[in-house]
Amino acid sequence: MGERSAGNVEGYLVLGYEIDDAVARELSQVAASQVAFLYGSTLVRSTLSPLQETELVRHAELSSDSALEAREIQLGQERFLATRVDLAPGQTPGVQLAVLKSLDQATSFLGRLNRLLVTLGLVAVVLGGIMVFIFSHTLTRPLGTLVEGVRALGKGNYDYPMAVRGSDEVAEVTAAFLRMRSSLQESQRKLIEAERLATIGQMASSISHDLRHSLAAVMANAEFLSDNNRSKPERDELYREILLAIQQMTDLIESLLEFSRTRESLRPTYGDLEDAIERSVQSVRANPEFQPVHMSIHKDGPTDGWFDTRKLERAFQNLLINACEAMSPQRGEIRIDIHSNNNAFEVRVADNGRGIPDLVQGRLFEPFVSHGKENGTGLGLTVVQKIVQDHGGDVAVERTSSEGTVFLIVLPASRGTPIASSSGDGVKTVARMEAAE
Repeated sequence: MGERSAGNVEGYLVLGYEIDDAVARELSQVAASQVAFLYGSTLVRSTLSPLQETELVRHAELSSDSALEAREIQLGQERFLATRVDLAPGQTPGVQLAVLKSLDQATSFLGRLNRLLVTLGLVAVVLGGIMVFIFSHTLTRPLGTLVEGVRALGKGNYDYPMAVRGSDEVAEVTAAFLRMRSSLQESQRKLIEAERLATIGQMASSISHDLRHSLAAVMANAEFLSDNNRSKPERDELYREILLAIQQMTDLIESLLEFSRTRESLRPTYGDLEDAIERSVQSVRANPEFQPVHMSIHKDGPTDGWFDTRKLERAFQNLLINACEAMSPQRGEIRIDIHSNNNAFEVRVADNGRGIPDLVQGRLFEPFVSHGKENGTGLGLTVVQKIVQDHGGDVAVERTSSEGTVFLIVLPASRGTPIASSSGDGVKTVARMEAAE
């Protein structure tokens, strides 16, 4: 052995830690990266694959430069961000620890993270849509149904389907609206019933008054006829008055029956519209009261076509009687203009009367609307409108003022048959018959 002073080397004692695979794996888990221990250019231990270990040894950047900073290297098919630490500074060769962070794994992680975020976004959108649907079903939809019900009620539809669901505020409002709608419907039904009864009463009052007036004339004149002391001219006059009263009752009954007839009751025949108007004029002129009125017919173009001439005569007769009653017979003038084209006839009946009062202008064609007439039933213009509309036409007041009124009647030019090719313009004047002195 010898003394210490002799300086003889008997052996070596090595102190430290053994670097094996277990140490390398533990350090790799702590660093969350791949690690490698090198002694100079010799690879001692690592967590890399054999191919990557070979590539790592060949990298001069990692084995020669002691001041090497982190840089990107390619080991096999994988990219790493690599750096190293000298475990024994100042020794040559020294022990180095290489730390390699896989960029491919980081990229893959970011890709998975992005996919996860996208998936979470889609799930959030789907869940949001479901929540919106639930919210719409429980709140927005009932509100929309309530709004539609209000709009339907505004249009007069009391049967729009609505249901009360749930017990929230919207359900309470819907239930209150349904109660209000039922109340309005009941009120409307009662109002219509009251108006119907009032109309029936008005109709009964008007008809009974006119029938009673005509029957009284018939009864009185019949009593006078029973007197044998009457002369023949007196008997003839009484007989004419009885016929006139009967004709008035017949006209009243015909006016009432006209409302129960449908458009299919028309019996159109091929005829001349001018002839029908002329017969109406002659019928009105037969009334002594209207004989002083000057009435003229003017036409522009052909006036033949398919009409129910009997009903049109009645319609124009009602218009002419109304016009005669609205003006002074001594200064009264009625002008009837007929204009025809390929599609329709336009007939204008103009008078120089006092015009239509503002009070009845908006209800002129309603039944039993009359103004300023002692014996009027208020059915004349209503019958005119129905007859014209049954022919597929229309009637309206074109203008009215204190200087007179113009009624416009529009009728189809034909009913399935072309208008005859007759031509020629003309003016036909019905001679005014002066009142007997």
